[in-house]
Amino acid sequence: MKEIRLHGRGGQGAVMAAGMLASSLVHGGKYATAVGSFGPERRGAPVMSFLRFDDNPIRQNTRVYHPDCLIVIDPRLAYTTDIFSGLKKAGILVINATKVDKDLYSPDVSIAGVIDATKIGLEEIGAAITNTCMMGAFARTTGWLQLDSLLISLEERFAGKVLEKNIRCVKRGFEEVNVLDVK
Repeated sequence: MKEIRLHGRGGQGAVMAAGMLASSLVHGGKYATAVGSFGPERRGAPVMSFLRFDDNPIRQNTRVYHPDCLIVIDPRLAYTTDIFSGLKKAGILVINATKVDKDLYSPDVSIAGVIDATKIGLEEIGAAITNTCMMGAFARTTGWLQLDSLLISLEERFAGKVLEKNIRCVKRGFEEVNVLDVK
């Protein structure tokens, strides 16, 4: 079983991203569950969401304490909270950032997918909405998910111009992520 923890702030779509990734994985033939954790339920407050997937049914529906992968939607959280807590050895980091800050990374990170999702969100959507771009970056960085499955999950959530903009964000996240071996 693979476990992913997403870190963001209220209003950035971390919980929605976990749900759409779970749907994408199901479309790809996997079993998946997504769980949100909200703390203080207000815009801007730190938020975590959790995703598990496997080839077999998943009975666990709790927080992820020892993730294989971290998706960091708000890069400022890396400086204020211990986002790397429990990360498994040879873990994967997918982070919304403009550059690689190797001093910031946990020694347990082996691969980092770095993408300026904020820039892409501003260019494609007209707002700093980054969750769908981060989904594309996750798919490319990990190789655990096909781009086609992601696009199907977007069609379940969005329509019209909003769908078109989010499709562009996912594709750009997939194509523009800088995947680095940080060991």
